[in-house]
Amino acid sequence: MILTVCPNPSIDTYAWLPSFERGVANRIAKQQEFPGGKGVHVAMALREMGQDTGLLGNWAGHSGQWIKEACKDLGIPCFGPELNGANRKCYTFLSAGSDLNHTELLEPGPAMAEESYEEMLQTFKLNLENASLAVLSGSWPKQSPDTAYSDLIDIAKQQQKKVILDCSGVMLEKALDKGFFGLHLNEHEAKAICQTEDPLEAIQQLSKKVDLVALTRGKEGLFLGYLGKVIHANVTIDKVVSTVGSGDCLTAGIALGVYRGLSVEEIAGYGVAFGAANCLREDLGMLYQSDVERLLTQVKIKELNYV
Repeated sequence: MILTVCPNPSIDTYAWLPSFERGVANRIAKQQEFPGGKGVHVAMALREMGQDTGLLGNWAGHSGQWIKEACKDLGIPCFGPELNGANRKCYTFLSAGSDLNHTELLEPGPAMAEESYEEMLQTFKLNLENASLAVLSGSWPKQSPDTAYSDLIDIAKQQQKKVILDCSGVMLEKALDKGFFGLHLNEHEAKAICQTEDPLEAIQQLSKKVDLVALTRGKEGLFLGYLGKVIHANVTIDKVVSTVGSGDCLTAGIALGVYRGLSVEEIAGYGVAFGAANCLREDLGMLYQSDVERLLTQVKIKELNYV
C-alpha cells in the first residue's frame, strides 16, 4: 500500500459565471464540487490507476464528512483526527472574457489542537506499518507546528520507510534539515530554496538532502534527479482544460513508479503522463487511466548531464 497524507483537505469548487461585473450581484450559472487538497488528489490518482492507498487527513465539520464520503466512494479508506470547525472550500471561478477567469479563492479551514496533532502522528505511525511508501502533500491547518512534516519523517525513518514530500516554506526547510527520500517542487519553490533558476544546479544542491528530486517547470516539463541520473521528460497535449491538481497527479505518478521499482526514465514518464492527464478534463484534481495509458506512449525522455 501507498499511504497518502493530506493534512488540510478541501472541497474544490468550479463555479461558472456567464460574465463578471464589479460592484454588482453576479449569478453563478453552474458549479461542481470535488474532494480536494494536494494529498487527496494524490490518493485519487493512485486509486484510479488500481493502486491500493489509504488517506490520512484532518477532518472537520460537514465539509470534512463530505470529503471522506466522496473518497470512500472511490475506494479510498480515510482516517485521522476530527477537528473543530470545518474543512476549507477552494473556489475556482470561470468567466470567459473577464479578468476573473481561473481566479481562485481559498478558505482558511480549521485549526489544529495539540491533542489532535498527537493523534495525527500516532495514526500516521500505525498506518505506515502497512505501507511501503508514504506521500506527504500540502499545507497544514492553522496552529500546526513548523516541524509537522519533519516529525512525520522521523517516524518514517524509524520504520525504514520511504517518504515523498510536496510542500513549501518553513515546513520544507525543516524537513530538508532532516533529509528524506523524495521531493517534488516547482521552479518557484526551487529558486526560493536554492537561489538559482537552473534546474540542474538546483537538483545538485537538493540531492545532498534527498535521494530523488522531481522539479517541475510548467510547460517545460519535469526534471528528475535520481540514482545518479537527471532525466528531462515532457509530453504535449492539444488542449488544457484545467491545471488544478496537475502537480499532485505528477507526484502520484512518481510515487507509483518508485513503488513499482521502475527505471528512472520510466518514473519520469509516469510523472509527466499523470500530470498531463489531469489537464484534459474538467474534473478538478482527477485523472483517468485511459488518458494516462495513451499519454505514456507519447512522453519524450532525454538524459541530461551536469555541467
